[in-house]
Amino acid sequence: MFYYILKYAVLGPLLRLLFRPRIEGLHHVPDDGAAIIAGNHLSFSDHFLMPAILKRRITFLAKAEYFTGPGVKGRLTAAFFRSAGQIPVDRSGKEAGQAAIREGLGVLNKGELLGIYPEGTRSHDGRLYKGKVGVAVMAIRAGVPVIPCAMVGTFEIQPPGQKVPTIKQVTIRFGEPLDFSRYAGLEDQKAAIRAVTDEIMYAILGLSGQEYVDEYAVKVKAAKAAQQPRKFPGLRR
Repeated sequence: MFYYILKYAVLGPLLRLLFRPRIEGLHHVPDDGAAIIAGNHLSFSDHFLMPAILKRRITFLAKAEYFTGPGVKGRLTAAFFRSAGQIPVDRSGKEAGQAAIREGLGVLNKGELLGIYPEGTRSHDGRLYKGKVGVAVMAIRAGVPVIPCAMVGTFEIQPPGQKVPTIKQVTIRFGEPLDFSRYAGLEDQKAAIRAVTDEIMYAILGLSGQEYVDEYAVKVKAAKAAQQPRKFPGLRR
């Protein structure tokens, strides 16, 4: 109930008023039945802008850190994400990927929309990074279409580190559904799931116009962080 109050009476109208999103290809999102919406991930604002313009409820797999923050702020954040229909997923450890797949398939098996960011994390520089194969495994195993989606302009309104978004118009584009029924039964084949994932990322790239990087965003972020000089408390430079 809270989800629909938030979407239709509070957050949805407010976001539409402030950001005046330009929406393209919304007719590609089915009115009913299970489907995956796979999009690029440029900003924290993505979590709210895409659901706000969809007619249907969509569930995202959200990182567990959103649900485990300390203090009053942490509890409020966790309550908000749960009420908004987000599912916490632990991204650490060997079983993290399998846990995300199980949760995602549970949503799809109920005939609902599942939202996924195949890059696995927000882009730190506005470029589109290599997709992780979990989206392909779920699409093949559940036998559902994948609708590519591109958020355009959200990196500019709220890049990483900026807490309050800049009020500016954004564009949300949906592409034609991708059918992977030809890969039925091949969700355990590395070559097949890599091919499906790359096709999804290519479709997102065509909608977003971003520069593509054939590396995982997490790996690039880690390498960049390792190059940063260490800061020691009490020392001035």
